[in-house]
Formats: sequence, C-alpha cells, structure tokens
Amino acid sequence: MTDRPSSPRIAPLAPEERSPETDELLHSAAAPGGSALNIFATLVRHPGLCRHWLPFGGKLLAGKLPPRERELAILRTGWRCRSEYEWGQHVLIGRAAGLTEPEIHRIQHGPDAPGWDPFDAVVLRAADELHDDSCVSDPTWGALAQRYDDRQLIELLMLVGQYHLVSFALNSLGVEREPGVPGFDG
Repeated sequence: MTDRPSSPRIAPLAPEERSPETDELLHSAAAPGGSALNIFATLVRHPGLCRHWLPFGGKLLAGKLPPRERELAILRTGWRCRSEYEWGQHVLIGRAAGLTEPEIHRIQHGPDAPGWDPFDAVVLRAADELHDDSCVSDPTWGALAQRYDDRQLIELLMLVGQYHLVSFALNSLGVEREPGVPGFDG
C-alpha cells in the first residue's frame, strides 16, 4: 500500500487567499456556526468543481437511505480506502446516526465479524464488493432489494462511489484531520 502524505500536498485555502466566490462556497459547506473543514478549504481551490460537487455530496447525506445504514457504508468505504480523514469525520457522524462504539470498531473487521445484524452485514458486504470488484453480487443485491426500493439501491451504489472519490482525493492531497477528529486508532 502506498504511504499516505504526512502533510498536505495542497494546503487548505487560507482566509486571506479567499475570494467572494470561495467564501460563498465555504459558507455553504460549513456546519451552522462552524468554520470550513479542511476537506472543503482544500477542494475549494478548484471552485468550479467544488460548486458542482457539493450539492451531490449533500444530496447523498440527506438522501433516501436510513442514516445509520448510510454511515455503515461510508465508514466501511473509508476504512477499505485507508482514508483516516474520512473515517474520523464519519465516526462522529455515525455516532450521531446511532452507531455504537462496538459497531464502529466492528466495521473495521467487515461483514463477517460476529455480532452484526444480518442486514447491517449485507450493507457492509455491498461496500466491500464494490470496493473489490466494482459490482454488487447477485446474492448481496437480492438481500438489499428485500428492504431497499429502486431509489435506495441506486443511492447506495452512488454513495459508495462518492466516498471512494472523496477518499482518493483526501488520501492523495494529504488533507489533515481537524483537532478532536478521531483516527483509525480511536
């Protein structure tokens, strides 16, 4: 596995470098009352791309999948991509969506780890199959389709793909975690 950069390859856009356009984008991406996360302050260096990517990512975070299951898929994708930034941010979001600490730890061990609810294991397996083979197998698809409608099935595929894209960018850019955001070790 390729070593991840130990410092940013492209630094987050500093406040004094910001334009009205980048300020608007960063404001739209910030949590209420919060400042822009490093991911957004880095990706905003390409404002045109960022402007079109933000709504897509936002739609997936507020889409048709139950939040807890969405976070299972995102965390498994972040883990498999070895994206510590993505993992840490979504540990926080996953907790808020109802994932327990033992479940978050178990995500690292995958769908066959003991203790998973059968459908949780299917969601994790789908993320693994997409990661490994770029396709969900018939048995996994059938299990997903027992609970998910067509929109949710499409959304799960797009969600895992989106978080691969994000993980690839975060890893290669060397985006650093904010203080207090957990890493792989906790």
